[in-house]
Amino acid sequence: MSKHIGFDNQKYLETQSARIRERIDQFGGKLYLEFGGKLFDDFHASRVLPGFAPDSKIRMLLELKDSAEIVIPINASAIEQNKVRGDLGITYDDDVLRLIDAFRGEGLYVGSVVITQYAGQSAADVFRRRLENLGVKVYTHYPIEGYPHNIARIVSSEGYGRNDFIETTHPLVVVTAPGPGSGKMATCLSQLYHHYERGETAGYAKFETFPIWNLPLKHPVNLAYEAATADLNDVNMIDPFHLAAYGETTVNYNRDVEIFPVLQAIFEKIMGNCPYKSPTDMGVNMVGNCIVDDDVVCEASRQEIVRRYYAALCDQRRGTCSDETVYKLELLMKQAGITDAIRPVVARAAQAEEETGEPAVCIHLPNGELILGGTSDLMGPAAAALLNALKALGRLPRHYHLIARSAIEPIQSLKVDSLGSRNPRLHSDEILIALAISASSDANAALALAQLPRLKDCEVHSTVILSAQDAATYHRLGMRVTCTPKYQSKNLFHR
Repeated sequence: MSKHIGFDNQKYLETQSARIRERIDQFGGKLYLEFGGKLFDDFHASRVLPGFAPDSKIRMLLELKDSAEIVIPINASAIEQNKVRGDLGITYDDDVLRLIDAFRGEGLYVGSVVITQYAGQSAADVFRRRLENLGVKVYTHYPIEGYPHNIARIVSSEGYGRNDFIETTHPLVVVTAPGPGSGKMATCLSQLYHHYERGETAGYAKFETFPIWNLPLKHPVNLAYEAATADLNDVNMIDPFHLAAYGETTVNYNRDVEIFPVLQAIFEKIMGNCPYKSPTDMGVNMVGNCIVDDDVVCEASRQEIVRRYYAALCDQRRGTCSDETVYKLELLMKQAGITDAIRPVVARAAQAEEETGEPAVCIHLPNGELILGGTSDLMGPAAAALLNALKALGRLPRHYHLIARSAIEPIQSLKVDSLGSRNPRLHSDEILIALAISASSDANAALALAQLPRLKDCEVHSTVILSAQDAATYHRLGMRVTCTPKYQSKNLFHR
């Protein structure tokens, strides 16, 4: 497993920021940019486009720092229902605060928060007061009867006209949100309505990393995006409007294609004409122009599809994923022409489990070596594999004890006797703490501990669903884990 680069990140920062500047100029110096996907920590993009830095989008925005401000919409119903971000485990309203802190930490100006679809929700009122007490400007947008098809009402004093006009001061207004359904596009269009009612010009554009419009429909990168959104029923498709207007084949996704005729009508009513002939025209994404090795990104994307498939199987086992999502991922694997055989860790871990009768974990190191970890009375397979991988990376003997049994046993006693755990075996995080303690007096333990950064991006497979502790530790180390969809025990309740 080698870490080849398939994406030119520096070129991306330069060309993407330049493209957005062009679009600002196209609309006379005022652009509302709907920003989709993750602005911070875009690990999906970094996995399928090796070389893409997880913070690339923020770094790109920093190129436009003097011209940009941030507006964050949040749906009032999401506040009322305590909607939670699945990846972070925090509510949408808390995520708004997190985003504001993160943007400010980067030196970007956050202008305001917009509560969308407000219909008197009491939780939204509480959140508004909370924001205002923190010194954040808050605006309100309301439901529009007949949205999105009743154009006459939408583009009127009874539609967008009821919404607060958001006071902005910068040429580029980046509209980003905690998650889907927050009202990013509606916020942008409402602003356009108010600007044109005031005799001012402004424009709208959309930034989405995926699907990549200038790659083939069934390119592995685009298939990997479908795999990432399999539970949302997003489907990549040829943009028929772009094909009709320009005779050029480009890729978009179904929701943007389906809504485009409505957007055309809204633009025409607001601006007098629609500045775009297709959904592709609305976009400013330059990612596809920065791929420098197609073979590398294809292989990385195929790996991502298989990882998504295993994740769905485990979620199905937990009861949080539908059969339809799993079937869709199976179909995507067939379309990509792959099986789990492209992940050597899967077969090697399964072989080890068959030989020992106990769960096993396999880690694929950068030099191609497959490292195993099994179950013992001292630690679980995830912890054992982690220690063995660190020994291999530090070129230490396989059977060298980095942590003395006499150091592990008191921790086990603490877990069971004082903390009430039924499992005395050490998890990955606990074994790393023990290793760090040993490193103070053992040079080899210190050498092993120093190898931790080299585990980033390593592929891993476990023959059982990892515990929450082990999964979190591997995730923090940047390792890419799949699990066979079964539990180690036959208990009905699993933590």
